Amino acid sequence: MPMIFETVVTTQSPAGEVHLAPMGIRYEGDEVLMMPFKPSRTLDNVLATGRAVLNLSTDVRVFAGCVTGRRDWPTLPLDGFAGRRLATALAHVELELVRPQDDALRPVLAMRRRREVVHRGFPGFNRAQAAVVEGAVLVSRLGMLPRDKVDSEMAYLQIAIDKTAGPHELEAWEWLCEAVERFHAGAQGAA
Repeated sequence: MPMIFETVVTTQSPAGEVHLAPMGIRYEGDEVLMMPFKPSRTLDNVLATGRAVLNLSTDVRVFAGCVTGRRDWPTLPLDGFAGRRLATALAHVELELVRPQDDALRPVLAMRRRREVVHRGFPGFNRAQAAVVEGAVLVSRLGMLPRDKVDSEMAYLQIAIDKTAGPHELEAWEWLCEAVERFHAGAQGAA
């Protein structure tokens, strides 16, 4: 099974509206494979424009923010490429669509790497950052996972937050915990 790398993808609509989405991607040779769920603004934008920007970032607030309704993150224009990148990205990769493969649930978008730009060095791994990314994945699937699985995994991830989180990770984690609580409160109210 190929490795999945957690990134943030920025796309633009034909009218220029920027959309950010956390997304697990795969590298296959010189191509990047994206598999957005249907329906998806990312999918619509890539199919309409043929472009996307892969953002490599350790600012996990973006991951948590996007899955909790906080999508307004600063972006910057790119030289010679119709797209935008996250202002906090350590690096970005400009992508062009080469092969869309339709699927009822998750189409595969094979993207060619046009240019890769490093903006600042990678400071190293932080367990709290990994916990926030995993928590964001859980929050994005609250409607698909049993409550006990979500609760037990969030409790386990809390250990890394307690031991290694800085201010950004604590803020992101708070957003995720609030989203889980809201979801469970709404599910109980609907029962």
